[in-house]
Amino acid sequence: MQPCPWPEVPAGTARIARKAFRKGTLAIRARDELGSWCDDEAFAAAYGVRGRPGLSPAQLAMVTVLQFTEDLTDRQAADAVRGRLDWKYCLGLALEDEGFDFSVLSEFRSRLLAGGLERAVLDLLLSRLKELGLVGGGGRQRTDSTHVLAAIRGLNRLELAGESVRAAVEALSAAAPHWLATVIDASWQQVYGQRISQWRLPATETGRVKLAVQYGRDGYHLLEAVHAPAAPAWLRELPAVQALRVIWVQQYYRVTGADGEQVIRRERDEHGLPPGRLKLVSPYDTDARYPEKRGEEWEGYKVHISETCCEPEPDRTRPAPNLITSVATTAASLPDAVMTEPVHDLLEAAGLTPGEHAVDAGYTSGDLLLAARARGITLLGPLLAGTPPKARAGQYTAAAFTIDWDRQRVTCPQGAVNAVWCPAGQHGKKQTIAVRFAAATCRACPARDQCTTSRTGRQLHLRPREVHEAVAAARAAQTSPQWKHRYSIRAGVEGTIRQATHVTGIRRARYLGLDKTRLEHNAAAAALNLIRLDAWWTGKPLDRTRTTHLQRLNLTTT
Repeated sequence: MQPCPWPEVPAGTARIARKAFRKGTLAIRARDELGSWCDDEAFAAAYGVRGRPGLSPAQLAMVTVLQFTEDLTDRQAADAVRGRLDWKYCLGLALEDEGFDFSVLSEFRSRLLAGGLERAVLDLLLSRLKELGLVGGGGRQRTDSTHVLAAIRGLNRLELAGESVRAAVEALSAAAPHWLATVIDASWQQVYGQRISQWRLPATETGRVKLAVQYGRDGYHLLEAVHAPAAPAWLRELPAVQALRVIWVQQYYRVTGADGEQVIRRERDEHGLPPGRLKLVSPYDTDARYPEKRGEEWEGYKVHISETCCEPEPDRTRPAPNLITSVATTAASLPDAVMTEPVHDLLEAAGLTPGEHAVDAGYTSGDLLLAARARGITLLGPLLAGTPPKARAGQYTAAAFTIDWDRQRVTCPQGAVNAVWCPAGQHGKKQTIAVRFAAATCRACPARDQCTTSRTGRQLHLRPREVHEAVAAARAAQTSPQWKHRYSIRAGVEGTIRQATHVTGIRRARYLGLDKTRLEHNAAAAALNLIRLDAWWTGKPLDRTRTTHLQRLNLTTT
């Protein structure tokens, strides 16, 4: 490939490509409509200061985006650069250009990660779309999340223990083979010579317990040898060794008694296991977690996708396409509400702060409503009813009490007034106000069974006034037909998630680690934007609308 950045399309390539593709392709239209929307200077942080890269980073970035438009592997993408006319046209390559080896794409991604340029490709495309007026701040956007499966095999606890030892032995065999030969014997090759998943585990419970203890002893033996004073200090810094140490803390412990030292595997009921947000599920991907959401369990990550919500405008014959504006990839155990403000930060940094942001209930809270309002964003999403379970049986909820904020008085439905008003903290994070009624007043109340069973009197925990009033106003508004009609636009993000998972294949991560998966998702988002732009340029719907046999009948003539 020529080293010049994003060259003009050679005349021979342009003539033959247009003759071969009279109706054009996505790659051809992307070059014609968008031009050279990225250049080599944008990737300077990923390369050395002296000299120039042998291959144009801008061209490699475009290859990465085109690769995800068709869900191709690195080898298939390199073959497309070498043999497809429309790709040569898009990249500005001559017909006789031989392309590059497929391993260049992997090296390019590693350079982007080292330079902190995971979002560079998507940001450059969004900058070009802003120049064309297809995206901008102040509009309506929507966000939702979906699960991502890590590029690992699911392991049970016994398999995880054995595979962790095997991974550490493999890493040490490659890094310090002579040192390892003094630590283990030939029996280790029989047990850890191949992946644990390639042979059957013992069928009996006794056999599995015995094997688990053997794994535990071998793991402790390896960790003690690595941390011994005579061992090279850098061995303990190997990722596989660090993963083994963490997994052994989570899986085993040792006790010393009259019978000597015993290795015991932790059990959930007796010793407790770490929560899903901390527990490692694989020695090969220490960022993957095992969460559960609405009965669905997976090992991997979570991705939050934001897109524009364009509606027909009077001065346009058709609305602009809905385009991806932000992609945030996080640990799978991270709640959606934690990502509301980081998503706003990403959109603000890109100059795409929305005026109205439609989300589901997982992204909303009273504090987040006020934080978004301070940015000039209307956070449009339902607030869950913050009532205790017993309120469903007819008991008084906090909404039944009258609050006088100026006088710090709370009146119950029976007319009693609180005895205590005390600002306090809740779990050290949220400011609350503790309100309590006198025990004598509650004991003499005829409606005590509808209010509380506490001997010390009814207690309420209120949020600060501005938060309380914002929540009350939002809950009152979300019951109106106007709010429901405006919120209905959020449903469209489900189709976006379906397109992202089925077209670009982000449901299962291609690479190991959170950083590489984040880079993958940003490239996939840029590819989705090109797919949607191509459908908008050609006037074709993104998906075929299904019709029944009855709808196909022309009953008007009959």
